[in-house]
This record gives sequence, C-alpha cells and structure tokens, in this order.
Amino acid sequence: MAYDEDLANRVRELVSGEKGLTEQRMFGGLAMLVNGNMAVAVRGKGGLLVRADPASSQKVLGERGAQAMVMRGKAMPGWIEVDPSACAKAADLKRWVNRGIIFARGLPPK
Repeated sequence: MAYDEDLANRVRELVSGEKGLTEQRMFGGLAMLVNGNMAVAVRGKGGLLVRADPASSQKVLGERGAQAMVMRGKAMPGWIEVDPSACAKAADLKRWVNRGIIFARGLPPK
C-alpha cells in the first residue's frame, strides 16, 4: 500500500525550511529525518508514525488517535502511531509533526 501523497505534502509544508531535513522511504511510507534521525513518517497504512520523548510516551498515548508502535509483540516507547482521523485537521497535524521535529532535533546527528 502506498502512503497518502496528500498527507505527505501537508507534512512537507510544515517541515519546509527545517535545517538538516531529508526524506527517506521507511516503514512502508515516507519518513522525514532531521540530521539523520526520524522525526515523523507518513505511514503506508495511513496516518503518521511520530517520534516522541520516551519519558512522556504514556502522556502522549492518552491523546485521541495515538497508540504505541508495536514491533515483534513489544510496544516501542517513543514511537507513536497516529490514526488518520487524528491528523486530519491542520492544527492536529501541526502538533504531531512539531512533536516529532522537536524530539529529533534534540538527538545527536547520525
């Protein structure tokens, strides 16, 4: 399944001008990386995958449409799947994208 091009373009608009930004196909979708660290990805299954501070994951998971990314049966702290309905509105999308960008900016460059 291809990722949502319209959503990808909306994310691109939000991150345009971000220093050190690159795009890469990843997780069946399109990821936006800051200095080599994934910040947010438009998922092939729909919605977003957002990096967040693992220490605040439980709080973030309480938001509408958010759930932990699960790999091999294990929840991955700091990796948040966001349902398409929870990022349909411009303000919601901006909040999720900003959360990922801010976290990725704080990581050492790769």
